[in-house]
Amino acid sequence: MGRPRRPPGPRRPRPRLPVARAHRLPRAARRVRPRRRRPGGFARTFLAAGFRVAGEDGRDPLGLMEWYAEGLAAGVDPASPERWPRLDEHDQAKVEAASVALVLHLTRPWLWDRLPPRVREQVVDWLAPAVGAAYPPINWVWFQLVTEQFLASVGGPYAEEDIEAGLALARTFERDGGWYADGAERSYDHYNGWALHLYPLLWSEMAGRAPDPAYLARLERFLDDAVHLVGADGSPLVQGRGLTYRFAAAAPFWAGARAGVGSPGLLRRAASGIVRHFAERGAPDRDGVLTLGWHGPWRGIAQDYSGPGPPYWAAKGLLGLSLPAGHPVWTAVEEPLPVETGDFTRVVRAPGWLVSGTRADGIVRVVNHGTDHARPGARLADAPLYARLGYSTATFPLLSGDPLDQSVAVLDEDGRASHRTGFTAGPVSALPSGTLVGSSRWRARWGEQGPGPDHGHSRPGGDLRDGPEVEVVSAVRGAWELRFARLPVEAGGTPVEAGGLRSEPDALGPPPAGRLRLGGWPAPEGGPVTRVVGGPGLTERGVAVAATPLAARTLVPWCATPGPAEPGRWYTAAILLGEGGDPPAVNGNAITWPDGAADEIPLPGPAAGQRG
Repeated sequence: MGRPRRPPGPRRPRPRLPVARAHRLPRAARRVRPRRRRPGGFARTFLAAGFRVAGEDGRDPLGLMEWYAEGLAAGVDPASPERWPRLDEHDQAKVEAASVALVLHLTRPWLWDRLPPRVREQVVDWLAPAVGAAYPPINWVWFQLVTEQFLASVGGPYAEEDIEAGLALARTFERDGGWYADGAERSYDHYNGWALHLYPLLWSEMAGRAPDPAYLARLERFLDDAVHLVGADGSPLVQGRGLTYRFAAAAPFWAGARAGVGSPGLLRRAASGIVRHFAERGAPDRDGVLTLGWHGPWRGIAQDYSGPGPPYWAAKGLLGLSLPAGHPVWTAVEEPLPVETGDFTRVVRAPGWLVSGTRADGIVRVVNHGTDHARPGARLADAPLYARLGYSTATFPLLSGDPLDQSVAVLDEDGRASHRTGFTAGPVSALPSGTLVGSSRWRARWGEQGPGPDHGHSRPGGDLRDGPEVEVVSAVRGAWELRFARLPVEAGGTPVEAGGLRSEPDALGPPPAGRLRLGGWPAPEGGPVTRVVGGPGLTERGVAVAATPLAARTLVPWCATPGPAEPGRWYTAAILLGEGGDPPAVNGNAITWPDGAADEIPLPGPAAGQRG
């Protein structure tokens, strides 16, 4: 994957991005016109229209506000055949209500103030069930805050205690380095940017308050990490749920510009690069419609709450249109992304990520030892978009089946791979040489997800079987990861299941373990190089082929032990994505990297029976 063809330089006040062409919006919205239970198509396209009109200070030659006023009147009229469900009839309406309230605030002089009194009353009646309602204790808290704040601004019902309680709950999501967890679980993903950082800024504006300086400091720290997670081709990190929202990943960069935080030229390079990435690869499609998918349509990306309207949350990635043409984010010279200026490594502590970007191929990689959308000790099958050992801007995880790509798994008697959700996260750090090191440890488990499988979530399964413990240490430098894996000898002969057989405590030694398999990056055929070089004991190898939204043929290399893994022994494999040259040389825990750097990797131990 090469670097962008266009070097950084001056830009026109408005970039020529197809997704910003508001004249396509009404037709696109009609294609997903909300039925009674689907207001999302209206509310989410309303965001893009509202940003455009607000940024033009009410200039609306296409009559967007008139068109949306008509739809709004129909949706909130309880006697209309196209009326929307109330917030107390369907929880999803709580999500869409926040978008409606936000745009009504941004476009107030040109829409709300011109609505007939009866329609304004019906809008208030439709939003009012938000007051005192129960919202999930995740990013949804901001939907209630935004909705009630709008109600307060127009003389509608609201509860100050709801607002105070919501703000207090949102503060509990705060983590190191300006990051947020989406609730109490280890859920780190793009919701950090397009929800948990975006809404506090917009809510402050709605409330007539200056943004909290502490919030601005958190946003600035987060953006410093976020710009390192964008590939040179503009691809955001392919990780976490809601990926069909696509260029919504640009939202935090526009939020930074709106708040006056960060370098305007760098923020625009990141945001416009993400939007352009999708616009040049088939999203929207030839009819100007955003389908369920990534570049093109891909139904497998849908989650249990997905429908034709939800992809339009991508409109959050057009927040920059709400800023006037003279704003610094439009007039500044674009600056190159970090991955365009040179190779880098970076520790992101909150999600437990080791980040490596390489200029030669423009790829950003994340090795994951802290995120699984669960809590430590959870007995769950893996959510593919959270629990894999690696994610990148150039690969797409396999969304079904047991773990294969970016995994360390124990195989049972049927060859099924174990899961790692609920792992114990070890420290993540950088050695003096710049090499990154991280680790995690977990109880291997086999089984299925519970009812309603969803690759963005894990649900308790009815028949999960416990296996041996697995421990992994990653050393990351450039395009390579050197992965150490072992099945530790468990103190006291704790009973475990391995290879499908249950073993009782035995004074003669640990119970038998199954085969150990290490999977590499799932790269599109003809795309970046994906390679796994197994060390001693990992003599079986192969390449699996699967379909992903990036390619009908996605290649996943792997290596494995030919028989049961030896408990206590460290196995090593070099994992490559992109242009990395020869694999690192390994002698025990000593590594010599292709660039000549040498490291000794601190491994947990000693363990009984440990071998190099």
